[in-house]
This record gives sequence, structure tokens and C-alpha cells, in this order.
Amino acid sequence: MIRRKEQYNEIPELTVSEDIRVRFNETDPLGIVWHGYYITYFEDGREAFGRRHGISYLDVQRSGYTTPIVKSECEHKLSLRYGDVARIETTIVDTPAAKMIFRYKIFDAHEKIVCTGETVQVFVDAKGDLSLNIPPFFEEWKRKMGLIKE
Repeated sequence: MIRRKEQYNEIPELTVSEDIRVRFNETDPLGIVWHGYYITYFEDGREAFGRRHGISYLDVQRSGYTTPIVKSECEHKLSLRYGDVARIETTIVDTPAAKMIFRYKIFDAHEKIVCTGETVQVFVDAKGDLSLNIPPFFEEWKRKMGLIKE
């Protein structure tokens, strides 16, 4: 069976860059970032994106929803080390489905790509039910961002 990755459009103007500094507790005994922390860096990128564009976890929660991650991908290319300053670029991907897709690129201080990835989040209402339709608050946000044309 051949699986095809969903192809939706990244929205370049809806990209946020955030610097992160590698902390000691994120490294293994060799001083290299443990692979699991890259997912945490993705979360740092999502939080920066949400603050900048008015779609933070708190905004979502105030609208009566949560957005659990149902899929994450992470492709490692280079290593980060304790003390490095890296930059994470977080871009939302436009999709007609009731979900949020983010793509990530992590760059080292020399602008080399260290890691790329993607996460998919769905909408769950206050009762714990999966929303199969785009929630009204997210539809309004997409309209405000120019992703839905009248």
C-alpha cells in the first residue's frame, strides 16, 4: 500500500520565527539534544505562532475547545548542543478540514536546517467530542487571516 502525504498549501505570510536556547537538561551525556526535545521545540513554535496571530491555546480554550495532537513527524538532519541558539520557523498549513496543521523548520546559528517536522491537531469540544466541522471561532480566525474568502 502506498501512502501519500496530504498536500495542502503553506501560508508563508503566516510564519513565525522564534529563537530558542538549548538548555542543559535537554541534552544527553554527550551534550547533544535528546531527540524527543525537538517535539518540545515544535510546541514552542506553535505557542509563539498562537500569541502572534491570536490563536493561542488560551484563545482556543476560551472558545470551548482543545486541540490535541493526533499526528507528529520529525526528521532530524543535524544535532543541536547545549548552549546553542536555534531558530524555529512555524508555518500554518491551509486545509479545508477541521484540523490545524503546522510545519516546522529548525535552523542552527549558521542557518543550516537541523530538523523539519509537522504536527496535526484536531478540535475537541468541552464534552470531549471530536468536531468534524470547523468550529465557528476557527472559521472566523481563518476569515480574518484571509484564508477564507467571502
